[in-house]
Amino acid sequence: MERRGVDVEGIERVAGGKTFFWHGEYGWDLNSRDTLDTQLNVFEHFRPKLSEPARDCDVLFLANIQPTLQLDVLDQCHGPRWTALDSMNLWIDIARDDLVKVVERVDCLVLNDAEIRQLTNRPSVVRAARELLSWGPSAVVAKQGEYGAALITQDGFFALPAYPLERVIDPTGAGDTFAGGFVGYVAAHNEDGNPDDALLRRALAYGTALASFNVEAFGSERMQTLTPDEVGAWVSELGRITRFEDAPVELCA
Repeated sequence: MERRGVDVEGIERVAGGKTFFWHGEYGWDLNSRDTLDTQLNVFEHFRPKLSEPARDCDVLFLANIQPTLQLDVLDQCHGPRWTALDSMNLWIDIARDDLVKVVERVDCLVLNDAEIRQLTNRPSVVRAARELLSWGPSAVVAKQGEYGAALITQDGFFALPAYPLERVIDPTGAGDTFAGGFVGYVAAHNEDGNPDDALLRRALAYGTALASFNVEAFGSERMQTLTPDEVGAWVSELGRITRFEDAPVELCA
């Protein structure tokens, strides 16, 4: 992370403990997965301690962790202008009430389509997302694996496919990479604290491109060599393959 220019000052290392552990099994098409085991380990007693610069952040991304800890981080910050939240099925199962409290306080919710349905108990992702918007967020992003991602706001609906790949090595972490790219783009271009629909759509494209790079190798291997030019090229290609010209059908009298 240091080689990639990431500020690691706030990272805490705990001696003698095991890291968070997730064990799952992917379907043959790599688009579905079953969680077989989740172990909190050092996260079980972890309490985030934010530095003063971190408390003053303009954009805050509450990545996937216990909802009570997400609330703790939110309370430590001095009023970020835009906040986003990621979570997972585990917290919906065992800490739903706390998760709902966090959802009510953020601007953007990022979940996969199954989690959005699970959290709202709605069979339609669009209908479920509309319900989540009524809880407080102004935007909901539905991660859909190899099918890409969708953005639902009060103003409308926008979706992009994943970048077309013939070879996928490891989909683990693709959703996290997508969320990080999406929020990172907003953080880099969010000048007034209220990203409009056009900015969120571009952020969706950059998150989608980054997630596609992530699955090309195990772990973080591909991200360690990725260049801005490569990312820009794939975003441009996403624009090309999703653009079309409308040609209305001439109906005979």
